[in-house]
Amino acid sequence: MKGKATSFDIAYLAGVSQSTVSRALRDSPAVNQETKDKIFAIAKQLNYKVDKNASNLRKQTTGTLALLLFEDPTVDESQINPFFLAMLGSITRACSQRGHDLLVSFQQLSNDWHADYEDSKKADGIILLGYGDYKDYEEKLNTLLAQQTHFVCWGAEVQGHPEFTIRSNNLQGGKLAGQHLLQQGRSRFAFIGNASDNSPEFLARYQGMVHALKQAGIAEDTVAQLDAISTEQAGFDAINQLHAQGKTFDALFCASDLIAIGAIRALQKKGLRVPEDVAVVGFDDIPVASFSSPALTTIQQNTSLAGEMLVVNLLKLINHQAVELTEIQPKIIVRHSCGAAER
Repeated sequence: MKGKATSFDIAYLAGVSQSTVSRALRDSPAVNQETKDKIFAIAKQLNYKVDKNASNLRKQTTGTLALLLFEDPTVDESQINPFFLAMLGSITRACSQRGHDLLVSFQQLSNDWHADYEDSKKADGIILLGYGDYKDYEEKLNTLLAQQTHFVCWGAEVQGHPEFTIRSNNLQGGKLAGQHLLQQGRSRFAFIGNASDNSPEFLARYQGMVHALKQAGIAEDTVAQLDAISTEQAGFDAINQLHAQGKTFDALFCASDLIAIGAIRALQKKGLRVPEDVAVVGFDDIPVASFSSPALTTIQQNTSLAGEMLVVNLLKLINHQAVELTEIQPKIIVRHSCGAAER
């Protein structure tokens, strides 16, 4: 065979029609797996490359998904929460495995990040990642809905459209944290993180902990709570504020690992021992959590599964298919910061 291989060459060698080859290379369910495997093997042997531009032109799609990342403001705006960096990696892999490119854009909440990516043919759909202030972007989510833009987001549920959100069961995660600290014999609790409607994920984590405490006979009004965005500095400052207010506690649950790491540093600077004086639990299980001193007990959110689900669900919405799974169950990762033996 001379020149560049074509789908007709593959069809000839596979003993099928060219249309069958095209459907197989698109992973169409209309072609059985045995035939797909045979076609893919021949395509690889011939070093055949799909002309994505021509294919997308026929389908009137771009073959690209847009990832818009927005977070709480920080001193250094180049910093991105490691939790979302881990998820970015899994999203990129999931896109690649499904033959899609990924357009990544870092957004400030003041920007028009709800602009018409899909209408302008930049992307077939949008993935939204970040914490930020839910009240600041809720209106923009409604704009996306009105524009009938295909999108999914991580975190807070899009009102009336749970299928557009992938989220961890934050309430259950908070319960796990509260129950575990209670099992360590702790009785005076504090929570650092914005526990309000502006931060629905953090609020659910707080409410989950409070639920566990109430079951143990500990009233919510005994819990010291202080708002904080998801940074180490915010956690450090929150400890100083709690101590300035005269708050004392032997159990601390932080809405994120970054907050917890900053809080531990502040506690240690005050001469308090972690976990002997204060047991600490975080949330996320970012990579550095296992290397903090002491190693941080945390509620794990499965970033690999989350990234996969975001891509799969968005492609289903684009293709007008039903979305089945939207919630990930968290689990506790026990390390030394809570006073229990690591497992």
